[in-house]
Amino acid sequence: MLKIAFIGAGSTIFAKNVLGDCMLTPALADAHFALHDIDLQRLKESETMLQNLNANLGGQATVKAYADRREALKGATYVVNAITAGAFEPYIMGDHEIPRKYGIKQTYADTLGVGGLMRALRTAGPMLEFARDMEELCPDAWFLNYTNPMAILTGAMLRGTGVKTVGLCHSVQVCARELLEGLGMSAEGVRWRIAGINHQAWLLDITRGGEDLYPEIKRRAAERPGPHDDRVRYEMMNTFGYYVTESSMHSAEYVPYFLKSAYPELLERYNIPTENYKGWGGSRQQYWDKVMNELVNDRSISHERTHEYASYIMEAMETNVPFSIAGNVLNTGGLISNLPEEACVEVPCLVDANGITPTRFGALPPQLAALNRTNVNMQLLAVEAVLTGKKEHVYHAALLDPHTSAELPIDRIKALVDELLEANRPMLPDLH
Repeated sequence: MLKIAFIGAGSTIFAKNVLGDCMLTPALADAHFALHDIDLQRLKESETMLQNLNANLGGQATVKAYADRREALKGATYVVNAITAGAFEPYIMGDHEIPRKYGIKQTYADTLGVGGLMRALRTAGPMLEFARDMEELCPDAWFLNYTNPMAILTGAMLRGTGVKTVGLCHSVQVCARELLEGLGMSAEGVRWRIAGINHQAWLLDITRGGEDLYPEIKRRAAERPGPHDDRVRYEMMNTFGYYVTESSMHSAEYVPYFLKSAYPELLERYNIPTENYKGWGGSRQQYWDKVMNELVNDRSISHERTHEYASYIMEAMETNVPFSIAGNVLNTGGLISNLPEEACVEVPCLVDANGITPTRFGALPPQLAALNRTNVNMQLLAVEAVLTGKKEHVYHAALLDPHTSAELPIDRIKALVDELLEANRPMLPDLH
């Protein structure tokens, strides 16, 4: 029997999306779904929800929660990873509050920046433990990683383990459609190409019937009245020529141009909130109330297949009917020829019974590759810190981060890192 393990299954809505998709896929519908989470209450809630969902979708699958991670992984064919390492308080709050004392404002702090760096250090240890278990208990399984910071964690898995790993995100699937809808343009019949790195991949071409849509896109973007939520991406497109996949709120903290303590007016000009994190605790409680009321307690729960890649990847591997995804993989052999080979890049990939085969994409426009490299530099040093345990590489990663290095001198960056490391010490391995 096909076994699909879901690590971080306490994320009930996401578990419903991914495993509900699998239940609706004939090649996967009779699988055994092995759920694991360290939060046993939420694990039980997800199990209840998925058992109800399975019954309503035909009852072909089996669903079981495992408190023991190794039992969940044993014999798995696919492992879906959706963990968060570190509670909202003090860790995620600390990722924001401690840097603010030094003048560093962030938006999400989950991909780059000193906040993203701490999240990577907290999360990489557990993921490498998963990998060691998988190498023993399910050595042929595919590891489908949905956890941020995507490039750092996927890169660490690919470079530090023997586990077959791909990183999966949501932004590529919706990028072109959301751009066009925001400008009052139809997405029907549109073709596009995207490549780069996670959260900073580039919409390189967008056409309909062979017509380049970029001139009309740029005209409408320049005339779009405010306020709206895409000002950062429009500015990047206007300045560097191409639209970026991830949201303006995310993108603002990946470059040194928008979050500037010396220019506070930029926050209003580009509509960049930097204090949303303060409401995340309350919104999380509302989220769980919603989950309990609308999912866990709903015996008539149903599902429609989503655009998440996981079920399509498994289906393509099981049926040998090819499917194309945007995957995060190592840049081995120069898939993107003007980015480092050790980088984790986001490129089109073909999935079939042979596994996941990345596209050799070629060179990005030089200005886009240069922007990517500023992010890749930080990511590669973060991976070095994870794989070597050397504290000096944590400093290096922070010093090379484009936003942090644009705001602070060396000594203040080191002091900030020291304070963050101390605050995260219970969640971190020993650094030397």
